[in-house]
Amino acid sequence: MRLLRLVFETRFALLTWPMIGLVAALLGAVLLPGLHQTMALIAFALGLIVALGLYDVTQTRHAILRNYPVAAHLRFVLEGIRPEMRQYFFEGDKDGAPYPRDKRAIVYQRAKKELDKRPFGTQLDVYQEEYEWLHHSLAPRPPVDPGAMRVQVGGYSCSLLNISAMSYGALSPNAVRALNKGAKAGGFFHDTGEGGISPYHRESGGDLVWELGSGYFGARGADGGFDPALFAATAADPQIRMIEIKLSQGAKPGHGGVLPAAKITAEIAAIRGIPMGVDCVSPAAHAAFSTPVGLMEFVAQLRGLSGGKPVGFKLCIGHPWEFLAICKAMLTTGITPDFIVIDGKEGGTGAAPLEFMDHVGMPLRDGLTFAHNALIGVGLRDRIRIGASGKITSAFDMARVLALGADWCNAARGFMFALGCIQAQSCHTGLCPTGVTSPDPARQRALVVPDKAERVANFHRNTLHALAELTAAAGVNSPAELGPQHFQRRVGSAGAIPFSELYERLAPGVLLSDPGQSGRFRAPWAMAQADSFAPLLPV
Repeated sequence: MRLLRLVFETRFALLTWPMIGLVAALLGAVLLPGLHQTMALIAFALGLIVALGLYDVTQTRHAILRNYPVAAHLRFVLEGIRPEMRQYFFEGDKDGAPYPRDKRAIVYQRAKKELDKRPFGTQLDVYQEEYEWLHHSLAPRPPVDPGAMRVQVGGYSCSLLNISAMSYGALSPNAVRALNKGAKAGGFFHDTGEGGISPYHRESGGDLVWELGSGYFGARGADGGFDPALFAATAADPQIRMIEIKLSQGAKPGHGGVLPAAKITAEIAAIRGIPMGVDCVSPAAHAAFSTPVGLMEFVAQLRGLSGGKPVGFKLCIGHPWEFLAICKAMLTTGITPDFIVIDGKEGGTGAAPLEFMDHVGMPLRDGLTFAHNALIGVGLRDRIRIGASGKITSAFDMARVLALGADWCNAARGFMFALGCIQAQSCHTGLCPTGVTSPDPARQRALVVPDKAERVANFHRNTLHALAELTAAAGVNSPAELGPQHFQRRVGSAGAIPFSELYERLAPGVLLSDPGQSGRFRAPWAMAQADSFAPLLPV
């Protein structure tokens, strides 16, 4: 039965049936002498197909060809059709969701160190209602060294672009290997995701940010709760540079994590401490704390148990008063996290309900500016770094969120594209055609670690190079000097509006000195309380 399944399964059938046809043609040529010439031609053609298929499964450059020999060449033929033909018959550069073709292409090109320039002019309608642009300067500066664009987070020097949280299990072993090897080569960090630290994270020694979700994988006691001793033992690893408490994820905030049963292997079950055959669902809420003060105390506990490593948390902004309650808890306890990562609702996920992906949570730019201003309003912004994640793939994406208050950016799907992801959107099925997210060993082999690790490092380096060029064009010395005044957006009939007018900016300490002058923050600030996430009744 196993042999029959392999014979009829698509990726093996592409080689198996040409081989069977070749044998049949040779037998026919022997049994039917009058048809020798025809059979010889058929045999020759089938032989070429077999040879092409054998080459495809042994080459290391293209994961899609390794898993789908022969047939996958059709994709490259379509990709190579001249642009003026493709725009009439096939996907245009601005088509495709959630990432349009040109966004995916820029990652592929930078990852492969290919030409990433475009001819003829923009294809965007620059008079559309939501067009955004960066103001350039008539006195541009020399670009800064991309390698010098870093930010200090506690005792850790962090790159401005890093790999966002993606768990082993959601990603294949080879994908994790390639990401970490690329991070090591490029000098940036690799967030483990909430699935814990696998052996594949450790092979190359790249910097890790250990994400600790409500399942506490890696520090999970027998009862499923947090185990301080186990956490301390794991956190002592010098490869772990920072610890990130996951409060919520942009694509499914308030839902918890989901690893479908189809993707749970015996190894994943052993790493996470979970049973086989059922979906792995992390609770939506943490058991280690239940109040804003409790969260701050948990931050302090993890910092102590880890020997002083930077500790922070990640969330998608929901009820405004809840984040302000956390700010009040910081003031009450005197405990502040080293960093906060704001995850936008446009962020990616391996599996989530449609309703959560489309209609729950605050988009990145809104959540980022809210958190940035809240920390300014309570006088704590200088003590806390802010990371931003959510559909960031280009230097413009980075520059925009840096201008709105972020200190660095995390990207997930951008680095997946660098690995060879083709946006097949089968992440939740275990049938990823390029082996990036599949638990199937046959599919995983398509992803060749040394080649993909180099592409991961290339994408990081070339994107930062593009950011340095944008920064220079704006007339500032570093990305840290970008602000809302450098960006503008056209908003319907209102015309072009500077970001500095679109996004409210609080005066330092105003929530403490005069909350009545804090605009939209006034009501949620009055509702927030340090000892509970529940709102006080408005006064």
